[in-house]
Amino acid sequence: MIRAITTADYSQLMKIWESAVLNTHDFLKEEDFKYYKEQIPGYFEHVTLAGFEADGILVGFMGVAEGNLEMLFIHNDYRGQGIGKKLIQHGTYHLQVTKVDVNEQNIQAVEFYKHIGFNVLGRSELDGQGKEYPILHMGL
Repeated sequence: MIRAITTADYSQLMKIWESAVLNTHDFLKEEDFKYYKEQIPGYFEHVTLAGFEADGILVGFMGVAEGNLEMLFIHNDYRGQGIGKKLIQHGTYHLQVTKVDVNEQNIQAVEFYKHIGFNVLGRSELDGQGKEYPILHMGL
């Protein structure tokens, strides 16, 4: 089930984020992981958040701003079950998602977005925080 996120969910979002990032972002330096972990909660209030519940437990979420998928994270225990695709479908239909920026080094994510119809439109050498993690700009 997809539902809106409230501030009461933020601690669970962080658990999902950490599980997802530890299992998909093996290219991140430890100090950058800690940096992003501190920064992520500050982004929640700037995006429209939607979460996916399985058996009454929040296991995935996305954040959208101005048609851009700013974040999509699925708890590692629930990856590969179609949750990301369902959230993207919800985002494209209800939140007008048409683009996403993804870490080039996160091959699984790049392939996932390509599989559901996104194409690479451009590339940046640095991420949005100015760190040396190349970003692919993708769109539908």
